[in-house]
Amino acid sequence: MRWEELDRQPCSLARTLSVLGDRWTLLVIRDCFMGVRRFEQFEARLGIARHVLADRLKKLTEAGVLAKVPYQDRPRREEYRLTEKGLALHPALIALLDWGDRYMAGPEGPPVQRRHRTCGHVTHGVSVCSECGEPLDPREMSVEPGPGAPDDLPLPERSGKTR
Repeated sequence: MRWEELDRQPCSLARTLSVLGDRWTLLVIRDCFMGVRRFEQFEARLGIARHVLADRLKKLTEAGVLAKVPYQDRPRREEYRLTEKGLALHPALIALLDWGDRYMAGPEGPPVQRRHRTCGHVTHGVSVCSECGEPLDPREMSVEPGPGAPDDLPLPERSGKTR
């Protein structure tokens, strides 16, 4: 499949990658969750070329992940805020961060910890079944066509085990 065709694939992950599938975009999203909102802040924190940053912010805004919100009238200045659609990326970002903390951090440990303000504890993401609350184990998952699947959706045949 071609990169420019990802948004038309019968796969939610491929469609997601059509919006988020490059390193700069995920780092922009990460910084949004850390409170970065203004173009110059993104540019300084990421060390990204202005035209690349402008392209990523435009794409995220067009996709409804970010919204441009004015913070000054004269001259008009805008900042980028996560929309509900953008905030919904939090569990995915936490999952990626947890994977990085586990497999990519150095011997001294992860560079950043996340503290839950409500209870005060350092936390990590936990993926659980929305119906029974049990932790999700990939070895106990199966895949089947959903309501939006085309009739010819190719799914791999397997015994239900990933290992």
